[in-house]
Amino acid sequence: MYGPILSPAWHAIVDITGQLLGSAYLIGSESAHLNDIYDEESKHLEPWTDSPGEVSTYDWRDYLGDPKYQRAYLDFFEDELVLNGYNWQKVLGQYLLQGKEPLINNLISGLGHPLIHLGYAYELSSREVAMEALSMAASSYDHLHKYLDDPSYTKPPPNKTQSPLEILSRLQQDTRFDGLFAHQGSVDLALLFGKHEAEVLEYWNAWHIADPTKEFQASQKAALALLVASHKPGGKKLYDFFIVHILTTSHAVRILLPLLPAKFHVPLVRQWWLLTLVVYILQLRPAIDLSSVTDYNRDGKDWAWVDRQAVAQSKHSLDSHYVKALRAMKTADETWGPEGHFWLNAAVRFAEEFDGWGGFASGASRDAHL
Repeated sequence: MYGPILSPAWHAIVDITGQLLGSAYLIGSESAHLNDIYDEESKHLEPWTDSPGEVSTYDWRDYLGDPKYQRAYLDFFEDELVLNGYNWQKVLGQYLLQGKEPLINNLISGLGHPLIHLGYAYELSSREVAMEALSMAASSYDHLHKYLDDPSYTKPPPNKTQSPLEILSRLQQDTRFDGLFAHQGSVDLALLFGKHEAEVLEYWNAWHIADPTKEFQASQKAALALLVASHKPGGKKLYDFFIVHILTTSHAVRILLPLLPAKFHVPLVRQWWLLTLVVYILQLRPAIDLSSVTDYNRDGKDWAWVDRQAVAQSKHSLDSHYVKALRAMKTADETWGPEGHFWLNAAVRFAEEFDGWGGFASGASRDAHL
């Protein structure tokens, strides 16, 4: 069964206030700004509703993927936290990593918000955020887990490469996907996988991870290029809301890799890659022009300027995805080095051009896709 990449009820599940507060705090935001962030994000939240019933250690997997049980899952995981002496890492180990089909293999559900939230749990060492991440993963569980859980979907590719950007270039020119969707913002995974599962998996398997560290660096460059280098200079100031999640989930993967058992490293990266391909196709495979980043004139602007845009001097400093994107770019620069100022060029261009989010279906908005 194929569900949408975001269910109609998904915006009610995802409280990303903690993600934005965490990003702003880690960048260096002052307390007054953090209070403003909380007040702004609270406007988008819906009240909790009771679940149809409780979940327990005996049946907690029976309700996976049912958003009506979001409150029950959070209550359950918080109870487990108490029973385990508030050792949140132990609870994550038990419910995220164990079993024949571990929950970690489906963190890309709900546009990757469980993955992003889990990354912030570790960055902030927050047991509350960790239990929320578990609840998100359980409530939004979908069919994509099978591609990680079932090894038969992983096959030797006919045209393997170690470059994600090369694969995205091939996909951009692949006419087999032409006309599949009439507009950006479709969330119809049933149509995509129903008609083109073999082709999607062809591209998924094409990325040959021989040197995990080197290739993960390449994947982070691809994530940043997708957001900024696919945005046409001088065009609309609205950046793609769906594609920004490729960057912020990549940041979460970077945080989690050193902290997870080694056997989950490559599957987690490949899980992110599957989300990347799906979102790229749903957003109509925009062309990527790296020169729009490498040749961008920053006019002397540095990371200190970027930080100020994120926490103080921009009208968008209360926008969670804007702030998280800028921090992900800066962290990538700190991790991999300047690389010809690629990361900084992208961050400055993004901050200077950004004037909101686009990429939605006609009539849809950010609030419907949180």
